Amino acid sequence: MRKKKQHVVYKHQVESVPPFNETWITMNDAFEKKVRAAAIAGWWTLLIAAGFLTLQWIAYLLVVSSRPAWLLSLWGKEASWSTVQNVWLWFLAVFKFCLWLLTLLVLWLTLWARQLRRQGGGS
Repeated sequence: MRKKKQHVVYKHQVESVPPFNETWITMNDAFEKKVRAAAIAGWWTLLIAAGFLTLQWIAYLLVVSSRPAWLLSLWGKEASWSTVQNVWLWFLAVFKFCLWLLTLLVLWLTLWARQLRRQGGGS
């Protein structure tokens, strides 16, 4: 026998009491779950980006210490090692600044989700 799918009704949709197989879900509960999911996704993104930044820094140290000729040929005829170092370091600095901004955003989302959970009495 097939189970009947449970129908979800939001409080703003009806004024009467729902039938037996329907469940009340407040808009705050659904919103809190979405904010919490965004915070979790943000933390994972931050972790992956920090790993990428670390990988770039290690690659920078290896390339600058060995100074392979093929890298200058990729940059063009007029490229010098000071140009390569300058551009690479600026990229790392701007990327790290963006990571700090992402950290602030994810921290704010985490605290907001916690506040919504406490206000709504969620689990």
